[in-house]
Amino acid sequence: MTGLQPAARALVAVMCALLSVMVGGACAQPGGGDVGEASGPGVSAPTPGTIAGPVASWPANVPRADTLANTPDNARIRRGLALLTATGDSLPAYVGNGLRCVTCHLDEGRRKNGLPWVGLVSRFPQFRTRNAFINQLEDRINDCIERSLAGRPLPHDDEAVRDMIAYFRFLSRGVAPGHRMAGQGAPKLALTEGDTVRGADVYRSYCARCHGANGEGSELATPLWGDRSYSIGAGMARPRTAAAFIHTNMPYDNPSLSEQQAMDVATWVNAQPRPDFARTVGDWPFGGAPADVPYRTASPLVPR
Repeated sequence: MTGLQPAARALVAVMCALLSVMVGGACAQPGGGDVGEASGPGVSAPTPGTIAGPVASWPANVPRADTLANTPDNARIRRGLALLTATGDSLPAYVGNGLRCVTCHLDEGRRKNGLPWVGLVSRFPQFRTRNAFINQLEDRINDCIERSLAGRPLPHDDEAVRDMIAYFRFLSRGVAPGHRMAGQGAPKLALTEGDTVRGADVYRSYCARCHGANGEGSELATPLWGDRSYSIGAGMARPRTAAAFIHTNMPYDNPSLSEQQAMDVATWVNAQPRPDFARTVGDWPFGGAPADVPYRTASPLVPR
């Protein structure tokens, strides 16, 4: 990628700066991903040169929806959590695989470093380099549904979307607009390369008991490849993104993998077949796609 790339990046930086002034928000990092990434694992350590808001401390007690009183507003919050917990059963016309929102956003989106939704609302609207667009939270939800859940977008005014956002707002109470959260996303790893042979061994030893010998999933855990898993356009299809999540959170009952084991198994899992995503060619239209993106972007703005 040559020619227009530096200028394009400068334009993106200007747009980020303008957005930060207008909404007090934090721009996504270059390479920012899916709600499944909370704008990318490692957001707590932004790439030099990006615009980022102040960091809010992780709350001592993250609120739980099951403690709420029975009011109409709280019923909407609980409906939102139900949709996020049983996404395919609740929205069968919009979900195309065997995943749920809480597949990646652990403990009902309440786990620190487990791609939480705590403070999520404070970071939108948000400029994202992957689509070079100022995204509303509704856009971000649909991005995840289309890519991670291999589905199709919901109308922005759909009651399901309003209910999900009500739950996100509930988890974001007390977090000022424009603040990033300590513990959002997952801590970025220093490693950049994995080995599929070692990764296959790690998978058999630590992952297959829940995810199945062939990545097919089980009652305990989600499918990791094949037609019922996330698409190639999902954030988790990037080995570095998946490795950051795996290192901090897997195995679910005893997170214990080393950084190298996490990178190896992420590389192995993402070398397996999975659903395609039709619009990958339009990603990162100004250039700057992360090195581990598993497909070619062909921006008309950046000659190759």
